[in-house]
Amino acid sequence: MRDLNKEMGLQNKMDGYEKIDAYNPELIKKLSSHYYEIIKLIGEDPEREGILKTPERVAKAMQFLTHGYDLNPEEILRSAMFKEDYKQMVIVKDIEIYSMCEHHMLPFIGKAHVAYIPNGYIVGLSKIPRIVDAFARRLQVQERLTTQIKECIFNTLKPLGVAVVIEAEHLCMRMRGIQKQNSVATTSDFVGAFCIEKTRQEFINLLGSKLH
Repeated sequence: MRDLNKEMGLQNKMDGYEKIDAYNPELIKKLSSHYYEIIKLIGEDPEREGILKTPERVAKAMQFLTHGYDLNPEEILRSAMFKEDYKQMVIVKDIEIYSMCEHHMLPFIGKAHVAYIPNGYIVGLSKIPRIVDAFARRLQVQERLTTQIKECIFNTLKPLGVAVVIEAEHLCMRMRGIQKQNSVATTSDFVGAFCIEKTRQEFINLLGSKLH
């Protein structure tokens, strides 16, 4: 496994994880050499002024876009678990998602809506977007991403229930293939109390409300 602190400069702080501009030079060098060859293979001149530093830039971008492999989402949650006798729904919605489709390595972009019902423990609210990002910053499919977020929260916090809904636009559908510009994919996963129709409907209603 790659050393996250050295490669991505993500340091475990009291309040979470902080990114600084630091990369693994050896990995960047290897990735850059491959991107140099790719640029040649598609018919461009990798020695052209405007592209001369592109292999290194892309290597750094790819390292950042996939740094989720080096994060442990369950540890992120455990770093901010607090005992609390609260058993009502907690929702964090409109969490921005930037991920890459594993089939074409093109981005899909959207929002995640996450809810859980505590059962003795709550978690710092910033940790939910952090675990969403930890799973999203990998080669993904939206369906698996939805389930991974749900399972991480359910297995770590042991809540009464978890609900996850993701809405995303996939550039592999917009830029190539079917080339449909207005399609949005929605996935959902529920466990525990959210399998009860009344609870699930309350969650859906709150997602559509304008409380903020």
